[in-house]
Amino acid sequence: MAEMRMDERLALAAVGPPMEYDAKRIRKAVDGKVVLITGASYGQGEATAKLLAKHGAIVVLAARTRPKLDEVASEIILAGGRAHTYAVDMGDLKAVDKFAAAVVKDLGRVDVLVHNAGKSLRRSAFRSALRPQDMESMVGVNFLGPMRLTLALLPHMRKQGGAHIVNIATAGLLMPNAPRWGFYIATKDGFDKWIRSVAMESRNYGVTVTSLYAGHIKSRMVATGWVARMPGHTPEQAARTVAYAITRRPRTMAPRGLRELGVVSTVFEGPLELTLSLVDRRSGETKASDAAFTAAMGVAGKADV
Repeated sequence: MAEMRMDERLALAAVGPPMEYDAKRIRKAVDGKVVLITGASYGQGEATAKLLAKHGAIVVLAARTRPKLDEVASEIILAGGRAHTYAVDMGDLKAVDKFAAAVVKDLGRVDVLVHNAGKSLRRSAFRSALRPQDMESMVGVNFLGPMRLTLALLPHMRKQGGAHIVNIATAGLLMPNAPRWGFYIATKDGFDKWIRSVAMESRNYGVTVTSLYAGHIKSRMVATGWVARMPGHTPEQAARTVAYAITRRPRTMAPRGLRELGVVSTVFEGPLELTLSLVDRRSGETKASDAAFTAAMGVAGKADV
């Protein structure tokens, strides 16, 4: 990774959690350990797998797309690392159960679990009413799927004497409510609340949890529109925030100043909501969101909702 200028580091410190640069610390934390990463075929998940494998981790790559998973695994193996791939849809709960059982059978343990897979959707409530199945899919991928995977692995983690779980949440959970993002935020918030509650029980058995409230990451999920122009981490830089979560094991990680912003937004909740509502009325859907909705609905998707 090329050395960043000081102004770049300061900018990233403002928009995202801290990153781990100490190679020795990373190797000490993951060398020889089984690290399971969901959503590992692209973006932050792929970059995290490559970074940790480089420092000795046995990485388990999980995602829906088998060819891309195999491609990532091949790159890791060619570079001298160790990687195993499992194709699984996190929205399919029976498939998640089978996946967890297969990993335990094949590798014997999971030392680090990184909940990275996620489904994002910016869409108005009126359009959502026309596509409720998309909302149900988001509940599966963002909430029920990772919950089921955690429950399947937790007894094994306790029996083996401990493990660490990293939940890639979103900084949006610490910010004011925003139009069109409600369902996505609700599903991420639901799992975050649940996993933090689990942490209060599991830490007694050596299973610790880090909730990583990620800042803006320049990935496929936010590849277009004004969101893509915001300052943020590349997938490789975001991988180092995950590495920090694994090496330091903090209870939570978030962009600096975000909690203070949350306090201010609570004080000025009324005016802020009116402002955001006005901005939403004038801005409407992004081109990417509109195209996705139109494709899903066909001709009917062109309706002004």
